[in-house]
Amino acid sequence: MSGIIVVHELDTPAPSRAADRSAQGAEAAVRRVHAAPAAPGTTTEPGPRTLCGRDTFAMRAAARTPPGEPGSPWYPPQEEGLVCPSCDAAMDDG
Repeated sequence: MSGIIVVHELDTPAPSRAADRSAQGAEAAVRRVHAAPAAPGTTTEPGPRTLCGRDTFAMRAAARTPPGEPGSPWYPPQEEGLVCPSCDAAMDDG
C-alpha cells in the first residue's frame, strides 16, 4: 500500500452570514474518506485525483498513512462509516 495518501473530503455547508461568523476558526466536518496515490516525487502529498476519480484539490490529507500490513484497514478505523466505497474497492483490488 505504499504510495497511498488518505484524504478527507470536507463538508462545506452553504454559506450564510451567521454561519460565516460562527464557523470562523471551526474545522469542517469530514464528509467522506478517500484514498489517493501520492503525487510524483513525494510520499506525503496526494496526487490530483482519488482512486475513485474525484479531484483532491479541496481535500485535506489525513494524519494517517496506510500501514501496509496485510488485513489492516487503509483508513482511520474511527472513520469506517465515512469510507468511499469506490476507493475501498480499488484498495481491495490493489
